[in-house]
Amino acid sequence: MEYKENALHYEDYCKLRESVEWLPYLKEQAQKALDNSIYTVTAVDDNHTIGMGRLIGDGVYYLIADIVVHPDYQKQGVGNKIVNMIIEYVENATPIGGRSSIQLIAVKGKEAFYEKMGFKIIPHEFCGSGMRKVIHK
Repeated sequence: MEYKENALHYEDYCKLRESVEWLPYLKEQAQKALDNSIYTVTAVDDNHTIGMGRLIGDGVYYLIADIVVHPDYQKQGVGNKIVNMIIEYVENATPIGGRSSIQLIAVKGKEAFYEKMGFKIIPHEFCGSGMRKVIHK
């Protein structure tokens, strides 16, 4: 197993999303999202991309998106490694004396996976509920 930084390609992105039955995006939207990611991690086994994760951010707030591990490789530590590489990227990008916030929306039922890595379910003592709005055209 090999982990690559900033090597996520459109075709692999689509195949991995499909492998977990996530809805596709238009090619122009997906490619723009990939181009605007500040950091990506892919897991590769035998020249096949079997896992991915993306980081979006502005230097203060970061969003982890598209953590996907092909079902044949789940529960083998691949997702954990991908998320930890993303966390390490943010830690390294945060200046001494600075502060950064990493956020994500977990797939229903996967909250415990992220809790083990230090993420807190919201609402909690400092934050209200997370919210989202989806635009369909």
